[in-house]
Amino acid sequence: MKKTVMTLALCAAASVLAMATAQAADCKIGISMKTLDAPYFAAQEVSAKKHAEELGCEVISVDGQNDLNKQVADVEDMVAQGVGALIINPRDSKGLVPAVNAATAAGVKVFVIDSTIDAQANFVTLVQSSNSQNGLLVGQWLADATKGKELKIALISGDKGNEVGQERRLGVLAGLTEGQLRNEGRANFTVVGQGWGAWTNEGGLKAMEDLLTANPDVNVVLGENDSMVLGAQKALEQANKSGDVLFLAAADGQKEALQAIKDGKYGATGLNDPALVAATAVDLAKKALDGKLPGDISKITYTTPTAITKDNVDKYLKKDAVF
Repeated sequence: MKKTVMTLALCAAASVLAMATAQAADCKIGISMKTLDAPYFAAQEVSAKKHAEELGCEVISVDGQNDLNKQVADVEDMVAQGVGALIINPRDSKGLVPAVNAATAAGVKVFVIDSTIDAQANFVTLVQSSNSQNGLLVGQWLADATKGKELKIALISGDKGNEVGQERRLGVLAGLTEGQLRNEGRANFTVVGQGWGAWTNEGGLKAMEDLLTANPDVNVVLGENDSMVLGAQKALEQANKSGDVLFLAAADGQKEALQAIKDGKYGATGLNDPALVAATAVDLAKKALDGKLPGDISKITYTTPTAITKDNVDKYLKKDAVF
């Protein structure tokens, strides 16, 4: 009797293992990150990999190391390894088009995350936060928070020609204009200068130092991501001017920025949760592999836009978050 029970138990265990193995074989997802040398992208990769494994998928994850040629080779290699779906954060919007199109032609379901890709690319959908809508909300918050005040804005951007950065800054400035028109019947702000921070803390610090030299009377620092604004904040602290300046970012929701918002040292930022973006893409990829994804899915899938301020920061601040 004991042998029979043991045999049944072993058979059941083997059956479960076989089912799990079959499920993983049916769901093989490749994750191609343009770089992991930044907390935001690292958080995306961690979330995508974890969620895919939770769904029973086999995962291949590769770091493009900010090198277009390497990322192209990574994509080609994952296609050769038989991935059924590919989640890619492209290093270059045009440079990745041939690799993405080749993957799609090979039957791979391609999902782009965060960074935009050229319209010539053949992919299922782009998953990202809405840069323009987040920007509008942050800009409207700025208009309400500074009602009646003349604003002298130092703008810190990422890279020249970057579409994401352009969407973010124009979104904030549009929201600010609309908010001031609503509140005061006029727009009353000046962008006194634009610096380039390459999306990093150190870049933001250097850009702010240069802007401050030419414009010592700035009273608002607007950045295209939190990391650059946090760097700019450090530059102003070193110059003993941080108390006179309002800091805000069009995006991301970096935990250090959220803590600063909670502490009253930072105004607002747009919600661009890397974990949410990545997990959403994984869910869509799994549906596509299971044949359950609607054929008319939009080419862009947005997460819900939100301006994070002191009023709602506790909802989003997670001190153990990767980003």
